[in-house]
Amino acid sequence: MLRLKDFDAVTFDVYGTLIDWEPSIIAFLDAWAEKEGIKTRGAELLMAFDRARAEIQKERPAYLYPDVLRKCFDRIAVELDLSPDPVQREAFSATPHFWPAYSDTHDGLKILQRAAKVGALSNIDNASLASSCKNMNFTFDLVVTAERVGAYKPDWPHFNAAIADLQAQGIPKERILHVGQSLRADITPANKLGIRCAWINRPDRLLGLSGEGAAEAKPDLTLSSLAELVAAIS
Repeated sequence: MLRLKDFDAVTFDVYGTLIDWEPSIIAFLDAWAEKEGIKTRGAELLMAFDRARAEIQKERPAYLYPDVLRKCFDRIAVELDLSPDPVQREAFSATPHFWPAYSDTHDGLKILQRAAKVGALSNIDNASLASSCKNMNFTFDLVVTAERVGAYKPDWPHFNAAIADLQAQGIPKERILHVGQSLRADITPANKLGIRCAWINRPDRLLGLSGEGAAEAKPDLTLSSLAELVAAIS
């Protein structure tokens, strides 16, 4: 059993775990596909996005997240035999500022913050995360973004930076719990680094559940919501 008293810090993946991004991504891509007369919809477009995103985020030097979204949009367009639309590309790159938080995010984070440092380890740029923090109405004690470390999870720089920051505050790796929805980007690297982890498997959500390394993931605890996590470890 994982108990909150055994940890001094709880770090979170943000998008998919705390921010409910998939419906917004699907809605944007569906509207675009309909406008272009393309029949591909829903999960197919979402997984096309996931494939493109995983490949683009491996490239070094790393792109800022709005550029990742621009490149994803262009690759999806090519996959659908469409010419990239610069107006739609720019609109897609700005969507993170409007992605909503899950209904249990704010209360769950505030409860955890009473007992531990709460951090964000996110494959995002600083400006987009700032908007998401406003949408969550929450201020993290620790923030590690892709923009800060110049890399994207599942690469380890996010985790290494968080471990170093927390060690500087007297919190060893053994007292960190990492929480994520993505098996590929969060649970598998946490396993490899010896960080205990909880998988929030949000119902009907798909991103990060497949691809390189996902099948190897071994969470210490599996739940379906942040509220369930708080209840289980408190």
